Amino acid sequence: MARNIMIQGTMSGAGKSLLTAALCRIFLQDGYRVAPFKSQNMALNSYITADGLEMGRAQVLQAQAAGKAPDVRMNPILLKPSSDVGSQVIVNGEVLGNYRAADYFRMKKSLIPQILEAYHSLAEENDIIVIEGAGSPAEINLKKDDIVNMGLAEMVDAPVILVGDIDPGGVFAQLYGTVALLPENERARIVGTVINKFRGDVEILRPGLSMLEELTGVPVLGVVPYTQVDLDDEDSLSPRLQGKMMVELQGKTIAGMQQDRTGRQPDAMVRLLDIAVIRMPRISNFTDFTPLSMHPDLNVRYVGSVKELGTPDLVILPGTKNTMGDLAWMRQNGLEAAVLKLHAAGTPVFGVCGGFQMLGERLLDPEGVEHGGEMAGMGLLPCRTVFSEEKVRTQEEAVVCTPPFAGARLKGYQIHMGRTEFTNSMNTASLTNSTAKTPFCTLSDGTSEGAAVMHQGASCGEVFGTYLHGLFDTGELTEKLAGWLLARKGLEAAAGNDTAETATGTASGTTRPESHEAWQEKQLDLLADTVRKALDMEKIYEVLGLQ
Repeated sequence: MARNIMIQGTMSGAGKSLLTAALCRIFLQDGYRVAPFKSQNMALNSYITADGLEMGRAQVLQAQAAGKAPDVRMNPILLKPSSDVGSQVIVNGEVLGNYRAADYFRMKKSLIPQILEAYHSLAEENDIIVIEGAGSPAEINLKKDDIVNMGLAEMVDAPVILVGDIDPGGVFAQLYGTVALLPENERARIVGTVINKFRGDVEILRPGLSMLEELTGVPVLGVVPYTQVDLDDEDSLSPRLQGKMMVELQGKTIAGMQQDRTGRQPDAMVRLLDIAVIRMPRISNFTDFTPLSMHPDLNVRYVGSVKELGTPDLVILPGTKNTMGDLAWMRQNGLEAAVLKLHAAGTPVFGVCGGFQMLGERLLDPEGVEHGGEMAGMGLLPCRTVFSEEKVRTQEEAVVCTPPFAGARLKGYQIHMGRTEFTNSMNTASLTNSTAKTPFCTLSDGTSEGAAVMHQGASCGEVFGTYLHGLFDTGELTEKLAGWLLARKGLEAAAGNDTAETATGTASGTTRPESHEAWQEKQLDLLADTVRKALDMEKIYEVLGLQ
């Protein structure tokens, strides 16, 4: 059976997920068979495995760090919030049902056999399991029947590293307070603490580190510097969604991303194109757009109000866990009207998954899967969506068939509750006699997927919709989209944006855009190198019994 070590945090956003990924990569580099494990994850960023099962994207990234294919055993329970008080519960990759929080808490202990079966199955195949906790182990109102923090650590007899985030301040109180709130038997599991996201001279911290060790009775295993790596984020705490990063866009500074693939920092970045992604209350899989933000000419920002929207070059409606509810939210705050106004003035609109559903003529939910009843869509695509209990979960390869992106090869996945089909009517508000409607792409089995409306000679913007998550990951659609948007504005690519920086060579001597997966491999190695230097790896291997 595998040795194990568990990463717990003082709070959500302390850096558990990335530290888990870093340790997975370090152990892989050192020659061990390693796998990540998180018994219960709450996230709207999910992924479909090769066998059609659903899991959290954080564990997908950790699997990549470990050199493994994503496997639902790494995340046996996934909670996808559908409202403020309820979530869709997914067990071993399959939908168990929708539960209110109180009902789930009453039944979650019954899921322990599935959790342990998944864990022990992974443990039989690996040398080391790196376990990630959730939130904080000191949530005293949630400790009863805990299945993800100290409760799980006890079940699998795992030593624990406790991580605190120094970036917002108060890290010593975080770490000491967490330890102090734990009962003695749980404190005994903590083998060390880690201070994460530090900026500055670590020598300034030395007196505090010594005091912390005295107060907690456990060693500080390291101080990890704030690391500029571009890896997929988890949900609501992502700086991408919060607009914390700034870049310069054609002479003005606006919310954007931290750096691009050429390594340029915000003060040196000039983005020629502005892409606005609607930040819906239940936005899901916003990681779809990370490859766009890494393109030197594309600034991607997330907007939640008409005031933030401005006049972008492209509007994207992303995936959502509640299409009808989030469309109602857009209507209430004026974003729908603002997007329609931009479209009428020539701005193209792109919808992915739930965003694709919104762009159609009508949404029907006869079984009450999301919202119940019927609702008019935005009327920009000649299609309608009917929701049902059956969830589509497939990996796909496709080729875009609509201009101006025709020929771009895609590799992604579908994950949705509704079925969308073209309507026979041509009454959609945006359709005219000079309009062509086509599927967006063709799947590998020859099936048409998605929809597009091209306005030939009309003033309205083009509209595209697809169910494919990960559509920009190959890099091919990203390059075609950037080229098309630049051409629409009569612009050329920014200086320094040449194929040497954005593409990789092939055997034939031609170039292809670098895939998101290849880029993340480099970032994972960078993360592992940083963490290896910062942590007492000798002590960690000693704890594992591998020294």
